[in-house]
Amino acid sequence: MITLQDVQAARERLGRAIYHTPCPVSLTLSKLCGCHTYFKLENLQMTGSFKERGALNRLLQLSEAEKQAGVVAASAGNHAQGVAYHATRLGIRSVIVMPKPTPLIKVSNTRDLGGEVILHGANYDEALAQARQLAKENGFTFVHAFDDDAVIAGQGTIGLELLEEEIKFDAVVVPIGGGGLISGLAVAMKTLQPNIRIIGVEPENAASMRAALLAGQPTEISIEPTIADGLAVKRAGIHTLEVVQHYVDEVVSVSEEEIASAILKLLEIEKTVVEGAGAASLAAVLFHKVSGLSWKNVAILVCGGNIDPNLLSKIIERGLAKDGRLVRIRAIVRDRPGELAKICQIVADTGANIMDVTHNRAFGKLEVGGVELDLILETRGHDHIQQLLRAFHLEGINAQEPN
Repeated sequence: MITLQDVQAARERLGRAIYHTPCPVSLTLSKLCGCHTYFKLENLQMTGSFKERGALNRLLQLSEAEKQAGVVAASAGNHAQGVAYHATRLGIRSVIVMPKPTPLIKVSNTRDLGGEVILHGANYDEALAQARQLAKENGFTFVHAFDDDAVIAGQGTIGLELLEEEIKFDAVVVPIGGGGLISGLAVAMKTLQPNIRIIGVEPENAASMRAALLAGQPTEISIEPTIADGLAVKRAGIHTLEVVQHYVDEVVSVSEEEIASAILKLLEIEKTVVEGAGAASLAAVLFHKVSGLSWKNVAILVCGGNIDPNLLSKIIERGLAKDGRLVRIRAIVRDRPGELAKICQIVADTGANIMDVTHNRAFGKLEVGGVELDLILETRGHDHIQQLLRAFHLEGINAQEPN
């Protein structure tokens, strides 16, 4: 198990190559969460994630022969970018095995940073097996994403930075994939401030650390697709589980909807773009998965911001619909001139905005001469939607929100 001295040595080793990220308070989210929320913005690192801390600490400890041979890593994206960026900067060849479903932005970014990308397998664990095989066949040094003491110590430098903040934190909430981040951070912070609470957060669809804690050893689980793809690990690490057992106070899980909501909250309120893994910790606090935080000083780890733009677009649209700011209304009218104009006028009079209109004349149980209109509208909330529906009904138009 690593020690505080390992983390302190890692910090000296990393020096100015790693950005000391800010940890601002959010007054608005503090009100929503019921505690003083501070956000450690690791999405502001050069590669958009905390992962480069551990990757660089590992690379800096390679022998000259190992540097000449090159390195290989397996990653769903963020570790890949950290290894590729710093390996290229140090003149070391890097081969990165990434699962086939990895978001395009992470694949392209890894290539742009100098990594030789191989897409293999349906998930991280299958990519991991391939990376180990390549290391064996080619003499590469394998750089593990989380279950490596040098990597864990590098991630732990975040804990030292948090302890240097002017605020004394009562709790830190940390996303868990394989457990490298929470392990390094917990060792550093618990050693220097034993009373601080360290809380881990996993997606419900990939709760491998909770399974390992229950079993007392790393246990392979079946994982479901998750928007927190950076946390989708089938089996927790051996080294990381040992640290979590000793230092972490609690591990909770969050749903896909809760993660999506947290992404949207950070975007709207803090103007901060984060990926699913980066929003998981806020989701746990926002949806009160952790007790005893009422108006405590809580540090929330925003571990990364490398989200696929297409996924972000879907999350925004779903979030707007959930809040009543985007709605689909189905109206049935006679198929004759003037009916669509009448619909548009009602929408305009109530202050809504038409985003899209589709016509259906042939399908369903429509009467001959009728047309079904599906309207996608921008609205101001659920009360506004009800006002709009009443306006349609007053004009004799059959309109409703379809299930």
